[in-house]
Amino acid sequence: CPRRSHLLAALPLFSPSSAGAMAKPLTDSEKRKQISVRGIAGLGDVAEVRKSFNRHLHFTLVKDRNVATPRDYYFALAHTVRDHLVGRWIRTQQHYYERDPKRIYYLSLEFYMGRTLQNTMVNLGLQNACDEAIYQLGLDLEELEEIEEDAGLGNGGLGRLAACFLDSMATLGLAAYGYGIRYEFGIFNQKIVNGWQVEEADDWLRYGNPWEKARPEYMLPVHFYGRVEHTPEGVKWLDTQVVLAMPYDTPVPGYKNNTVNTMRLWSAKAPNDFNLHDFNTGGYIEAVLDRNLAENISRVLYPNDNFFEGKELRLKQEYFVVAATLQDIVRRFKSSKFGCRDPVRTCFEIFPDKVAIQLNDTHPALAIPELMRILVDVEKVDWDKAWEITRKTCAYTNHTVLPEALERWPVSMFGQLLPRHLEIIYAINQRHLDQVAALFPGDVDRLRRMSVIEEGDCKRINMAHLCVIGSHAVNGVARIHSEIVKHSVFKDFYELEPEKFQNKTNGITPRRWLLLCNPGLADTIMEKIGEGFLTDLSQLKKLLPLVNDEALIREVAQVKQENKLKFSAFLEKEYKKEYKVRINPSSMFDVHVKRIHEYKRQLLNCLHIVTLYNRIKKDPAKAFVPRTVIIGGKAAPGYHMAKMIIKLVTSIGEVVNHDPIVGNRLKVIFLENYRVSLAEKVIPAADLSQQISTAGTEASGTGNMKFMLNGALTIGTMDGANVEMAEEAGAENLFIFGLRVEDVQALDQKGYNAQEYYDRLPELRQAVDQIRDGFFSPQEPDCFKDIVNMLLYHDRFKVFADYEAYLACQAQVDQLYQNPKEWTKKVIRNIACSGKFSSDRTITEYARDIWGVEPSDLQIPTPHVPKD
Repeated sequence: CPRRSHLLAALPLFSPSSAGAMAKPLTDSEKRKQISVRGIAGLGDVAEVRKSFNRHLHFTLVKDRNVATPRDYYFALAHTVRDHLVGRWIRTQQHYYERDPKRIYYLSLEFYMGRTLQNTMVNLGLQNACDEAIYQLGLDLEELEEIEEDAGLGNGGLGRLAACFLDSMATLGLAAYGYGIRYEFGIFNQKIVNGWQVEEADDWLRYGNPWEKARPEYMLPVHFYGRVEHTPEGVKWLDTQVVLAMPYDTPVPGYKNNTVNTMRLWSAKAPNDFNLHDFNTGGYIEAVLDRNLAENISRVLYPNDNFFEGKELRLKQEYFVVAATLQDIVRRFKSSKFGCRDPVRTCFEIFPDKVAIQLNDTHPALAIPELMRILVDVEKVDWDKAWEITRKTCAYTNHTVLPEALERWPVSMFGQLLPRHLEIIYAINQRHLDQVAALFPGDVDRLRRMSVIEEGDCKRINMAHLCVIGSHAVNGVARIHSEIVKHSVFKDFYELEPEKFQNKTNGITPRRWLLLCNPGLADTIMEKIGEGFLTDLSQLKKLLPLVNDEALIREVAQVKQENKLKFSAFLEKEYKKEYKVRINPSSMFDVHVKRIHEYKRQLLNCLHIVTLYNRIKKDPAKAFVPRTVIIGGKAAPGYHMAKMIIKLVTSIGEVVNHDPIVGNRLKVIFLENYRVSLAEKVIPAADLSQQISTAGTEASGTGNMKFMLNGALTIGTMDGANVEMAEEAGAENLFIFGLRVEDVQALDQKGYNAQEYYDRLPELRQAVDQIRDGFFSPQEPDCFKDIVNMLLYHDRFKVFADYEAYLACQAQVDQLYQNPKEWTKKVIRNIACSGKFSSDRTITEYARDIWGVEPSDLQIPTPHVPKD
């Protein structure tokens, strides 16, 4: 099958002499998906896929080929692939009930899953069979894959991490469940109109979702409002408003091990008697319409990243997912037979031996008081025993050090919505403060700092403190971040219980972020070291002795060039109207994609672009290494400065891209609507990865790992996981610049004065003046004054302080890029040293150090193999 082979035409490496020449556009055959030549499907598999595809088109979609649309073909293929999951899914759950292992519950308000079809084909080993069958049917697999909507149920890193973790937990054979909310509308679709971000609703469910299965038989009530009565029989929560939680299950397949775990997402439904007492007064229509108020709970994902918005609806969402999930966990704990609802276990002593609950940031923090409520009020467990069980069961992952991101709920709002939980939190806090007071007598300030309840004009509940107190383990997500957590964010708590604080450096799944998105590179690696690295990424170290191998250098460079050509063709096709600019595939692809936020310092990148532009204009005859700067990401809709940053990037692009003197030497692209499926395209094409946050502000980052694994070199600060990446690959194989954490702290103590840098650095002053004076916004000369005022007078993230070092580092990037062979050797060394950053390694550490379970390489028998 000729289209299964890779592009064989040797593509030239970049050389300064050919830099200005535009590469030829891809032919139709070159645009075809590059699917691994390994494991070409047998004829029987292909015939089965074709038969199943036609059956679903006919019986599931009620269509024939005369009237079917491309979306029908996508759904027919999705159902065909799903058929291969179902037997494995049921078998996996049977296996868990038979073995009764400790179950892991990963609670997250975000799961940024992206698309499912291709990932499922990869993990089940079906991709080649499906590709051949679809080809024989006269269709194109890649075109069908593009029809699938991203499941955008997350904002960025935190939600995508949760998705990678689910993949690794299934691949490692852990009895794990992801629990979250089935948002009707995910993260908004971003449109760029006249350079400004405009948000559109992400109606991702409008055509249906073939991957989920509704489970109305497991629908559960969730209570809000009401009042609390203390009676001789115990505490009762009365007169509540009830909302029903309907579960939707999505299968999560491990990689070629027949394990299929479950992600269960809850959707809010109004009960049938919701407000229907109004019917007696003729208000039936209004009563039915009021059902929306209940169902709004799962309507939309809050599009905020690293920012706390204290809205009642958000608090409702947080309790909704926790209350439904804990009822489900307790039901499963009490039952021991598959499908059995009769309680078998009634003693909660062993609950922590059978249940581990991981809180993904503070959003599911209410699991702690909710578990206490269930144990004390419902199951009648003694308070001290209930608290011991709760602490042994729960563990907390901290994801941010930014103060504006830490959740603090007003006591007045909280008490109205969840009166019983407020009582429980006060009781937890009192016992906690008694313990602190006994250890540190007379230290009133310490009591104030460590209280869950923050006093003041508006009393607030500090959810991070609740998480630390109520968990047996607290972890940061990169080594530098975990040190900041111990010695700054939770310093007092660390002094009290140092043994509970840990580090778990984040990771990414190599199945999606290499095998799926970069099959050419995956194949090249397989030919050299075999396939074992896909489940043990540390095996990439076997590439280290091959760093100087001429054939490998040539192949890795060729794969990168193919990816750049493919991405250039994609941009020209998809964004023709927006960009009106030809991409030079021979240029360096300098990529900065992540949420738009001041701390991620897209503004530092902008200043570099403007400086490069000015240098080209000043000396047009000089040789410059051509660059295509690609910036992408979404701004929270209410975040004024982030939206201004997007406008600045697009405005700079307008000037730079249409300046004939600049030509192909510099282009600026703002990548609209950055999301998982777009990341899968741009990351394999990147030459340079921008990871330039102010030291001490990025908890970890996972984009940095994806770029490293896919053969981009990193320019970055010593922040987050960059520190460990430099440690693994050697700092000389990254482009490290700028202030370290201790430098930032020293600058804070001294007082950061941006004006000093502005006065001292002529190129910086010129760039800032151009931005301020309307050079990039001639129609609105004052457009960017807010940005310049922020940079000069209240920049928390010290952009100017790192400008000089950043420019010097970028000069080193240019110098190395002019030596393609040495550049590619560094690329190979980075890939070889990226093994640590697999989410399999991260989850193995969580399993052993926090959850008390061991990963398993046991293969569950496939559905057609009889069980022992």
